[in-house]
Amino acid sequence: MTRETEIPSAGDSMTDRVLQVVEVIRPALRADGGDMQVDHVDETTGVVTVTLTGACVGCPVSHMTLKEGIERTLVDRVDGVVQVVLSGETRT
Repeated sequence: MTRETEIPSAGDSMTDRVLQVVEVIRPALRADGGDMQVDHVDETTGVVTVTLTGACVGCPVSHMTLKEGIERTLVDRVDGVVQVVLSGETRT
């Protein structure tokens, strides 16, 4: 995979860029029996709301996966993303 496919184009909407990066993250989640879905991308605040599925549900390290894996990757690769939260979680 080239760096070009890993970093979405700035011409795409934030939602499109988030969805592109999620496809880069998804294989690692699936390798452990989990997955995720993007519920909402707030392009004004930069908050992305997701739902973890599969083995991620109830996993004791799912919060670390969310913050150190998913959030870090999205913040690094999508301009404007500042936080990733679980659906139903209070935003900080």
